[in-house]
Amino acid sequence: MIEVNNLHKSFVSKKNTVKALDGLSFIAKDGEITGILGPNGAGKTTCLRTLYGLLRADEGYATIDGIKVTEEPIKARKLLGIFPDKFGLYERLTAYEQIDYFASIHGMQGAKKHAAIEQILSDLEMSELAHRKTVGFSQGQRMKVTLAQALVHQPKNFVLDEPTRGLDVMSTRVLRNHLAKFKAKGHCILFSSHVMQEVAALCDRVIIVSNGKLAAQGTPQELCDLAGESLLEEAFVKLIGSDEGVAA
Repeated sequence: MIEVNNLHKSFVSKKNTVKALDGLSFIAKDGEITGILGPNGAGKTTCLRTLYGLLRADEGYATIDGIKVTEEPIKARKLLGIFPDKFGLYERLTAYEQIDYFASIHGMQGAKKHAAIEQILSDLEMSELAHRKTVGFSQGQRMKVTLAQALVHQPKNFVLDEPTRGLDVMSTRVLRNHLAKFKAKGHCILFSSHVMQEVAALCDRVIIVSNGKLAAQGTPQELCDLAGESLLEEAFVKLIGSDEGVAA
């Protein structure tokens, strides 16, 4: 389970102060897919980076399975799989070597590490890619390697930042199917997306963030009912009190 408690974060420059998070709180439960929606600049990425431990909140805290990220960062990270918004790979390495490297970072060794790599290759149906160098991989293939890197240490919690951006229809379907499988196994999945249809189809709960605060939360249908709309996109626009732009 991932819990965010009263997060505040400001960025100060010579010209001004930007409040990225202003008391944001929510819970993402095990066995559910929780989506984060919000317009550009709402604080979504700042929130996710606080979960990763890349940023430190000015006030409040985040926990991964009850472990405070700021107090026990290494222990918290071992409980978390991170799927970033860009599929950066070391292209001189094979897919197997990439995954092996990330397994080692998480402290895995020997037979246990080898078994974990073989298992994730099987789970993601990517054995044919395993011993190919990643240079020249398609976006869908790069997505699979990135996903394997995030999951090889078998974390219970999984965070994705706009995971389908740049993917074609078939690669997107593959990713969605895998997320559904991990949800069925009891994993906690938290992801941000700007694709309303994706959120409506996948998510058990949706967190809407605006100006660094929680604007609304609930199932996609509950949010539609709350806003008096039939489509999540229309409900989203009404709930954040703006008709500008699209969630990102």
